[in-house]
Amino acid sequence: MNYSELIPVIRRLALEAGDKIMEIYNSDDFDVKVKSDSSPVTEADEAADALISAGLRAAFPDMPLVTEEQADSHDLDVDTFLIVDPLDGTKEFINRRGDFTVNIALVENGVPTRGVVYAPAKDRMFYTTATGPSVEEIGPFNADAAGETTAIKVADSNNDALMIVASKSHRDQATEDYINKYSVKDSKSAGSSLKFCLVATGEADLYPRVGRTMEWDTAAGHAVLSGAGGRVVRFDDHTPLVYGKEGFANPFFIAYAPGVTLKEA
Repeated sequence: MNYSELIPVIRRLALEAGDKIMEIYNSDDFDVKVKSDSSPVTEADEAADALISAGLRAAFPDMPLVTEEQADSHDLDVDTFLIVDPLDGTKEFINRRGDFTVNIALVENGVPTRGVVYAPAKDRMFYTTATGPSVEEIGPFNADAAGETTAIKVADSNNDALMIVASKSHRDQATEDYINKYSVKDSKSAGSSLKFCLVATGEADLYPRVGRTMEWDTAAGHAVLSGAGGRVVRFDDHTPLVYGKEGFANPFFIAYAPGVTLKEA
């Protein structure tokens, strides 16, 4: 994969999908359906998926594509592929809370190496550059040309007083029990892959996820965090979180700044 060709394409598609999502978000009403796994899906998910998938297949026809909204892609047995969550945080979208994102990533040999996370309702966009480091682009955004960017880097953390970020919709007792193992300065809740990005920018030090996620939920945020110097490991044994697993389901995991000394599960 030529990263210099990839990054402008995924950045543009994320912005175009974000425009489509916001058009529906700002309408008076939109359809909400329930998928076979009981999770909600809206016309915004489907419209964004169609736009992104068509764009990726046109630009990179030989690269396998895994996307949340296309069930037949979930049977692929691959370790190098493009992966998409066209609208991560559908519950946030439905409840008009703004914490939803567009996620596009490249996974190579089981590792997310490049990605973009765009939060259209919050006017924040994060992506890896062609050379690897991650940046946040400063809006207003133009799909055809990148604007001003600022390099992002994880905080120089230690375990004395941590800023924790956790799921807004899935913050349960198991999550609280793990957070309580640390000396916590403050904690915040955020939806979707924004949690990875808050660690990547140094706005948080630690994001534990004790709950179900899929690889399309995490790959783009994982790539952005890695490009900012952060890490993502399994919750149980602290080994790196890998991708291309059967069914594309994740184990529990921890995303963090390397200065944090992780506690045992």
